[in-house]
Amino acid sequence: MHAWLCENPVGVEALQWKELPTPEPKAGQVRVRIEAASLNFPDLLIVQNKYQMKPPLPFVPGSEYAGIVEAVGDGVAHLRVGQRVACLSGTGGFGTHTLAPAALCMPLPEGFPAVDAAAFIMIYATSYHALMDRAQLQPGETVLILGAAGGVGTAAIQIAKAAGARVIAAASNAEKCALCQKIGADETIDYSVHTPQAGLRDAIKAATGGKGPDVIYDPVGGDFAEPAFRSIGWRGRYLVVGFASGPIPSLPLNLALLKGASIVGVFWGDFAKREPQASAKMMQTLAGWYAQGKVKPVIDCTLPMANLHQAYARMGARGVMGKLVLVN
Repeated sequence: MHAWLCENPVGVEALQWKELPTPEPKAGQVRVRIEAASLNFPDLLIVQNKYQMKPPLPFVPGSEYAGIVEAVGDGVAHLRVGQRVACLSGTGGFGTHTLAPAALCMPLPEGFPAVDAAAFIMIYATSYHALMDRAQLQPGETVLILGAAGGVGTAAIQIAKAAGARVIAAASNAEKCALCQKIGADETIDYSVHTPQAGLRDAIKAATGGKGPDVIYDPVGGDFAEPAFRSIGWRGRYLVVGFASGPIPSLPLNLALLKGASIVGVFWGDFAKREPQASAKMMQTLAGWYAQGKVKPVIDCTLPMANLHQAYARMGARGVMGKLVLVN
C-alpha cells in the first residue's frame, strides 16, 4: 500500500507519499481499500499540530473516506469482505488502504457513489446535529448560515430547507452566494460587500425584516461572531460550530440576556461517542434523505490522491466550494 505519511506535524509540505506494509486488521477492525477521501478543515489543522486530537507519530491524515472492505478482524459480524462502506475515523484516509474501526463504518446502500459517500458523514452529521438536535429548528423559522458555501455550510442549507426553514446564506463573494442560491438558499449576504465591520448587521436586519434570525449557524467565528450575534432574534439560538477564520471570538454575555438568546455548542464527534444510538438513528435519517434527493454533497472538484498538496493549497486559499475529494 501507499499513503501520505506525517512524520513531523509542521505543515502540509512535510507530508510524503510512501510505500508501507499492507496491514492486517485486528479484532474489531476492517481493512478498507480506499476509493475516495474528502478533505476537511481538521485535516489541515492536524498536520500543523493545531487540532485538539494529536495522533501518535507517524500517522496518515485523512479523516473521512469511502471504499471496499478487503479483510475483517475477529469479532466483526456486521460487515463482510466486498462490502462498500464510508468511515469517519479521524486519520488514515489519504492512502490506498487503511485499517478502520468496524464500529465507525457506515454500510453504503446501492446507488451511493464513493465520491458522495466520502464527502457525507462529517458535514451532514455536524449540520443535522446542530440544527435539528441542538437548535430544535422548527418549520417556518429563519436560519442565518455563515460560511455557507463551505462543506458544513452547504449541508446546513440543504438540511434547513428540508426541515421547512427559511435560509439566509452568508458567503465571501458573489460566486459563492450564487452557489448557495442554487442549492436552496432564500436570500444571500455577500460579506465582501457587507463586512463584519460595516454593513453585515444592516444586511441581516434587512433580510429578516428587522426581526433577526431564529437560528445562527456559525462555523466561522472571528470577526463575524459579534455582529451576527447582535442581530439574533428573540429566543434565538446561536450555534457555535467552529472557527474556520482562525480567532476564537469573545462575546459580551449581556447580549444573550437582552435577547433571551442561547449560545449552543455543537460537537458532533463527542455526541456520537456519548449517544451512539441517537447518532446511528440520525445517520439512518440522513441516508434516507440522500436516497430521496433531499440532500446531496456539493463537490467542488475531484483530484487524484497523488495531488494532495494541490488540494491542501486550494483549501488554504479558501477556494473550495462544498467538498474537495481525492480519488484512487
